Amino acid sequence: MRQWRRGARLGVDVGKVRVGVAICDTDGILATPLVTLARDMTTESSDPPPDDVRRIAALVTEHGVLDVVVGLPRTLGGAEGLAAQDARAYAERLKAAIAPVPVWLADERMSTVVASRRLAERGVRGRRHRAVVDQVAAAEILQGWLDGQRRQTR
Repeated sequence: MRQWRRGARLGVDVGKVRVGVAICDTDGILATPLVTLARDMTTESSDPPPDDVRRIAALVTEHGVLDVVVGLPRTLGGAEGLAAQDARAYAERLKAAIAPVPVWLADERMSTVVASRRLAERGVRGRRHRAVVDQVAAAEILQGWLDGQRRQTR
């Protein structure tokens, strides 16, 4: 049985245009939306990390983050397509930027759908919805990972 370490964790929802980031409390109980970053697609893999990766690295340092969880978008059937390949590549870039902090991949099927539904239920629509849906999806990803980790440590 694994021992749970107290400390903050980040969840990351990687999109083509935006990257949503969420954080949890140090007890690992509740994930909350943190920030939405513009996705920086201007640098190649041999260049320094893109701006969004550098900003996540700064958040890792600022909050003393122990783990980062990146959503892996699989199809409903469990297959991995181009979006999953992109998320894996992003996780690798992030891993290089924040080592030795571990980066985990977590199944994120339906996270954006669930996030959109929750926002709609709260009356958040239009421009405000687009601004926060990625961070809410990141919170869904992180919350699922936290719940899974807690089940494993019991």
